[in-house]
Amino acid sequence: MSSVEPERGVRAEEPSPLQDEPVDLSDLRWSDGVVLVVFWVLAGVVFLQFLTRYVLNDSLGWTEEIARFLLIAVTFVGSIMAARKESHIAVELFYRYFTRPIRFVLQIVVDVVSLAFYVTMTWLCISLAGRTQQKMVSIDLPKSWVYWLVAVSLALMAVWALAALVRHLRTGTSRLIDPERFAVSTKGV
Repeated sequence: MSSVEPERGVRAEEPSPLQDEPVDLSDLRWSDGVVLVVFWVLAGVVFLQFLTRYVLNDSLGWTEEIARFLLIAVTFVGSIMAARKESHIAVELFYRYFTRPIRFVLQIVVDVVSLAFYVTMTWLCISLAGRTQQKMVSIDLPKSWVYWLVAVSLALMAVWALAALVRHLRTGTSRLIDPERFAVSTKGV
């Protein structure tokens, strides 16, 4: 048995702190699959649009309009998931400078304002969908279907916002109130 000495200045390979951790999908629900399906339908339509326009030089007229409406669907259906996970963007900088009781009050204010916004927008969107009589330009479907999808999405966001408000009132904590309790482990970094 011969032992090989490493070259001078060369060290044995160390495990990388940036090595991939196992993916945790425990926070996903079956309803999150809807946005994935809509996204891939959107990708297919956009690819079809590219293929027909630039490769075949004979564009399909309906792909642009449908892609636009599918992008709206991805946005609002995806926002349901963000509302459920409480992962909409927020300015967290100021929270660290306030005491815990002030952070709690601010969290409840944010929850109430979010809930009021979702409920108001749901009501406005239902009103708009009910008044819209137009058809889509390229295919013979009512444009109100898009507004109804947005209204349902906003209503579901309101339900999740109400659930978050109730949870924050019951437990007295959240990611913004007690950031150290909800901190992601940076072990090895």
